[in-house]
Amino acid sequence: MSELIRRADSLIENLLAPLTPALLLVCRLWVAWVFFRSGMIKLSGWDSTLLLFEYEYNIPLLPPVFAAYLATGAELVLPVFLALGLLARPAALALFVFNIVAVVSYPTLWDKGFFDHQMWGVMLLANVVLGPGMLAVDKITKSK
Repeated sequence: MSELIRRADSLIENLLAPLTPALLLVCRLWVAWVFFRSGMIKLSGWDSTLLLFEYEYNIPLLPPVFAAYLATGAELVLPVFLALGLLARPAALALFVFNIVAVVSYPTLWDKGFFDHQMWGVMLLANVVLGPGMLAVDKITKSK
């Protein structure tokens, strides 16, 4: 029975292996879009963003204005790298940490958006651990 299970598992693994690059690409693009869109929203309402960082978000160790600039910059730059698969592991790791800071520093998030942050964290962690996959600039530049 255990040999049958091993063979079935091996067959399924071999059938699904070609989908791994597409899955990693979907994860990269999904998370990149979410964070980039958030950065664009921050940028479009900069006065509101500054107020949120001053009174709502509890970013440890950073002055609110600096944190607002840093967060907005991270949300506008890192997703581009992630989407392209350029320096994808460092970009995914930085966004993973950024995601944790967002959850910790915004206590009212727990009721409404915590599941989303968990999902994004898993998607980012997959790209950190597995790399960006074959559909990435990182892989194109390595093969040359």
